[in-house]
Amino acid sequence: MTEINDKIYTDFLNALLEGNRKRYSEIVSKQLKNGIAYIELYEILFKPALYKVGELWQFNKISVATEHLSSAIIESLVNELRPKVISDNEQTNKIIVACIEKEHHQIGIKMVSDVFESKGWDSCFLGANTPTSELVTFAKIIKPDLFAISIAMYMDFPILEMMIQKIRVEFPDTPILIGGQAFLREGADILNKYSDVNYLKDLYSIESYIKKLDL
Repeated sequence: MTEINDKIYTDFLNALLEGNRKRYSEIVSKQLKNGIAYIELYEILFKPALYKVGELWQFNKISVATEHLSSAIIESLVNELRPKVISDNEQTNKIIVACIEKEHHQIGIKMVSDVFESKGWDSCFLGANTPTSELVTFAKIIKPDLFAISIAMYMDFPILEMMIQKIRVEFPDTPILIGGQAFLREGADILNKYSDVNYLKDLYSIESYIKKLDL
């Protein structure tokens, strides 16, 4: 099996920014034929490209339109890969995956949802900008074994904390996983004040966490 190297990543990123469907589709197809697992595509190709696109937009190197196009392309690729991800194992454990309120970047948490689906979990993907009150109401109905919450902007940590606190009122013992681009700078230490709220930095960490739960 070959590895996703810097050249492959750069070619993919350029194809995204150009909106070159033929090229980015060829790159992904070739990686799959070479035996690259979906999680490698997500973690080594898609996620770094998303972060780079966001950085380019932040520093006015690309337009909002280009940023939206690139994000839409990656989300479409994740959706195309989903049939290869879903496990045939019986789904017994349930997880709710969602973004914080006012957060509109849902691709990362969708990848997290796929990792759980690949391990036989029933993943309830609520997506972007999930009102906390609605999430809690839904959780009361399905009674999840786990929550996974994504946050992209570090200035939204107060919203994240509010979300954790409201979940804890109704679900004091249910583990909560937190992740997202917001933690690239700092902030994971704020989670230490909460019981069983854990920051996981990448999809590999999530995969390892699931394996420990299955022991």
